[in-house]
Amino acid sequence: MRLLAPHTLILAALFTLGACAPASQVPAAKSDTAAESKTVPSKDAALSENERLDAWFDTQYNQTIRAYPQTLTSRGIDERQDEWNDPSRSFRLEQLEKSREALEEMRANFDFEALDDTRQLSYRLFEKNVEDSLARRKWWDHNYTYTQMRGAHSFLPTFLLNQHKIQDVEDAENYLKRLETLDEVLDQHTQQAKAKFEKGIAPPKFVYDFVIESSQNIMAGNPVEADSDELNLLLADFSKKVSRLEIEDDVREALYERAIAAIQNDVAPAYERIIAEMERQKAAASTDDGAWKLPDGGAYYASRLEQMTTTDMSADAIHELGLSEVDRIHAEMREIMKKVEFDGTLQEFFEFTRVDKQFFKPEGAEGRAAYLKEATKFIDDMKLRLPEVFNRIPKAELEVRAVEAFREKAAGKAFYNRPSPDGSRPGIYYANLYRMDAMPVYQMEALAYHEGVPGHHMQLSISQELEGIPAFRKFGRFTAYSEGWGLYSEYLPKEMGLYEDPYSDFGRLAMELWRAARLVVDTGLHEKKWSREKAAQYLITNTPNPESDCWKAIERYIVMPGQATAYKIGMNKILELREGAKEKLGDDFDIRDFHDAILATGPVPLDIMEEQVDAYVAAMQSGSYKPDRL
Repeated sequence: MRLLAPHTLILAALFTLGACAPASQVPAAKSDTAAESKTVPSKDAALSENERLDAWFDTQYNQTIRAYPQTLTSRGIDERQDEWNDPSRSFRLEQLEKSREALEEMRANFDFEALDDTRQLSYRLFEKNVEDSLARRKWWDHNYTYTQMRGAHSFLPTFLLNQHKIQDVEDAENYLKRLETLDEVLDQHTQQAKAKFEKGIAPPKFVYDFVIESSQNIMAGNPVEADSDELNLLLADFSKKVSRLEIEDDVREALYERAIAAIQNDVAPAYERIIAEMERQKAAASTDDGAWKLPDGGAYYASRLEQMTTTDMSADAIHELGLSEVDRIHAEMREIMKKVEFDGTLQEFFEFTRVDKQFFKPEGAEGRAAYLKEATKFIDDMKLRLPEVFNRIPKAELEVRAVEAFREKAAGKAFYNRPSPDGSRPGIYYANLYRMDAMPVYQMEALAYHEGVPGHHMQLSISQELEGIPAFRKFGRFTAYSEGWGLYSEYLPKEMGLYEDPYSDFGRLAMELWRAARLVVDTGLHEKKWSREKAAQYLITNTPNPESDCWKAIERYIVMPGQATAYKIGMNKILELREGAKEKLGDDFDIRDFHDAILATGPVPLDIMEEQVDAYVAAMQSGSYKPDRL
């Protein structure tokens, strides 16, 4: 799973213009006057319509990104480093209105027919993004504010830990300013959660304990002694970063004292208010699970399916596809059973793989370290094989890490954070090692390919390293594209002769089965009014995943309606397009060029992905295709 942080705070504008921008494309701030001036380049004879549009996209993006301090930090841009993103509704409406005005400006000032194919695609994507953002404004309140999967209560501390660097005293003071104002941001989120609850928009009862526990974990530990062995999470991070600075002891001590005061006087009270509000809501919360319970819930879920899959597939069609795919994968698993000479039913084989100790690393530090080392080895080995099937190789580095202790109980099984475009921060594949019996080694290989290479790290790194397309496309977001690619990246190594151990191949199938079953349970929960228990039991019966894994997954799908359907639908589309290209090109088909057709445009909806593959096939058939070989 790709973690798309930060997300809810930047829905209206940065979803429209992309999630982040490389430092090289964001010039240093000079004057507010320039930012407020007309953004459409004049029709100078020296500028083509393509060049004018490129310059306009750059201006739009550079203006927009400066409204989001956290995004500037994540991109390594040294501006507004002591501020948080504005979470207010008024700010979101302001940014959405700017997006609408930008769309009108683009339509009024650029001749679509005079643009080349690349710019026409950029025009269409910009248009689609704005129109989608405008249409989805009506569902803003339907997103739960605090859940076990996401929310400012966990995201903002994680942001400080992983993205706010301290390289000098000014950086430390900026960190402190963020600590001292964290309460203002969290309080706005808490008020939003309260307002939604009054409208009948709140997660089911089981969610609240997760949010409360995560909040308590963030505040746990010693917040008053910078040299304590059991420091508070945020004080420990600040202390570790400041300890590396070459500064006078009295300066360091003053920084510590200010951090301690911020945690005691600003941060802790804000978390106490979150916990109090969660306790209040929990007492009156419903146990109903699906989106159907929300105001106009059916239309909301339909909108989510369209957004996540970028198709017009109905919930019923997705449900039936899931059932069919589950049956197909079960049949392939029975062939694995024959290879390993297992005598029993498929469900008995599932139980064997759930409990036999050969399939798990031991609990504790040693087992976790071994898991991370082996997962890294799979990725390193795959890197050596990439030129066999790809023309493009990402430049960005990749690290494999365990999910941090404060959020590991609530976090998902695995996820990925993209690298900074300037290379100062690597991509990170997070493996959740909270319970080793939920991370079977037979799935390790497929997980490494999905989150690392050739999966999310490769796709996202290549996307932001692309040249000749505007930044909003490099950092765009289409879940079916990115997660479809991630799941396809689990399958591709099978064709390359990997998964040599039959149990690893079973693990690959288990991962695909998991995504197929998601089609069934997500639509079951949100369209067919299945209970959490019925959905969990479907996974327990039909997949080899541990029971705890099944419950956690269902709890994720409940608070993120529709998101889980994107993986299988995206993968199926990529395979469908690949088979179609093979059939049309015959011996001229080269998988490296096909992968370019998918990756060289940046993220796109599935229908536009099909257009790009069709264009590649047509260029091959006409003899005009020019591959860019390594």
